[in-house]
Amino acid sequence: MSARRLSGRAVIATHNAGKLAEMRELLAPFGIEAVSAGELDLSEPDETGTTYAENAAIKARAAARASGLPALADDSGLAVEALDGAPGIFSARWAGKPADFAAAMARVARELELRGIGEDRRRAHFVSALVVAWPDGHEELFEGRVFGRLVPPRGERGFGYDPIFLPEGFERTFGEMSSEEKHGIDWRSARPSPLSHRARAFLDLAHACLPPREG
Repeated sequence: MSARRLSGRAVIATHNAGKLAEMRELLAPFGIEAVSAGELDLSEPDETGTTYAENAAIKARAAARASGLPALADDSGLAVEALDGAPGIFSARWAGKPADFAAAMARVARELELRGIGEDRRRAHFVSALVVAWPDGHEELFEGRVFGRLVPPRGERGFGYDPIFLPEGFERTFGEMSSEEKHGIDWRSARPSPLSHRARAFLDLAHACLPPREG
C-alpha cells in the first residue's frame, strides 16, 4: 500500500529552534509551507513513549489534532553503546529545562569515565524517527541512523550533542560541519546518501510522501 502524499501547509511539531531550522531546510525544495508548533502556540505533549517512534507519534498526533493540519514530528537521540544505549530517548531530558546541552555532554563524559570507558570504546549512534500524522488519524513513520564515536566537544555549529559526535569516516564532528554537510541531500544523484540521521529518515519520507521538488 502506497504512503499518503503530503502537500500544502504542515506543522513541524517542535519547539526546538535547531530542529525547526533543519526541518525547514529539508522541506523547502518541496514547496511545503512549514509552520512550527511554537509559532501556533501549541502546547508540548508529555512524551510517554518507550521508543523514538512512539514519542514522535505522540507529538505529531497532538499537533495534527490541535491545528487541523498534517503534522511532522521528529524524535531523536544519542545512543552510547558503553552506556547501554543511554541517554537514548531521554537525550533531551538529560539537558534539562531550559536545555543545557553543555551540561548534558559533560554528563555523558562523566558517565563514561565512571565506567572506565576509554576513547577507543566510545561508540555511539544518533537515531531519528520521523512521523507524519494527519487530523483524520492516518500516520506514516520513517527512521534513520548514523554511526560514529564520541570525542571531546569540538565546534559550535548544529545543536544538542553535535559537538561530541564524530561520524564514521569523517574527521570533523557534527558541531564543526555546516548544515549542508551535515544533512544536505544531493537530489541530482540517482542514489542520494545524506549523512545525518534526520536527513536519512527525511530522504525516505520524501520518496514516499512528498510532491516533486520545485525548481
